[in-house]
Formats: sequence, C-alpha cells, structure tokens
Amino acid sequence: MRTVARWVLASAMVFAGISHLFWARREFQAQVPDWTTEVTTLDKDAVVVASGVVEVMLGAALVALPRSRSTIGAILAAFFVAVFPGNVEQYTRRRDGFGLDTDRKRLVRLFFQPVLVAWALWSTRR
Repeated sequence: MRTVARWVLASAMVFAGISHLFWARREFQAQVPDWTTEVTTLDKDAVVVASGVVEVMLGAALVALPRSRSTIGAILAAFFVAVFPGNVEQYTRRRDGFGLDTDRKRLVRLFFQPVLVAWALWSTRR
C-alpha cells in the first residue's frame, strides 16, 4: 500500500511541477505570497518556475532513489509546509485559482495540506 501511495504522490508531484512550468503558471502565481517578492529578488513567475522544478525533482526522487526514501519524504513534507503560506495568502486575499473561486473552497484546501504532509511521511516510512 505504501508503494502505491508513494508512486501516486510521485506522479502527482511530477505532474504538478510540469504544470508549474507550462500551462498553469498564472494559476500558481495566485498562490505566491506578495511578501515573497519583497524578501527575495525573484518575481512571482520565477518563484512558480523554481517551485515547479523542485516538485519535479522531488517526485522523481521518490521513485528513483529508494535508499533515500525516508529522507526524501521528510524533505517533501517540509516543502508542503513551506508552500502553505501561499495557500493561506490565496485564502486571505481571496485570489481565485484552480477553481478555488469561493472563500469556502479556499478554506477547505487549507485542511488538505496536512494530509499531503502525512502522505509524504507515511508513504516513505520504512
């Protein structure tokens, strides 16, 4: 069961990462907190591209590096925690994206992030 969960998560990460790079860049920009561009020298598009590259790498690593599985799972869980402020900002600033066009939908999404953290940790545990 863990293997299937890990492969599904890996596939989702690679798909999400590729979508960051190509067809969903504007949608993902709605999730980049405004303060990110103030703290770094990156604009929102650069943040989206960088996070997309990281997602592809983490997704691939989940299946390509079995000996490092638990470490990669911990890194992926930390990544999910790191991007959570973007989800909060999307909710608090009422930014539409990915069909999240109501406060309720955006709020429900916030509760999915801990599920992703748990999924990353559980599916990579030895």
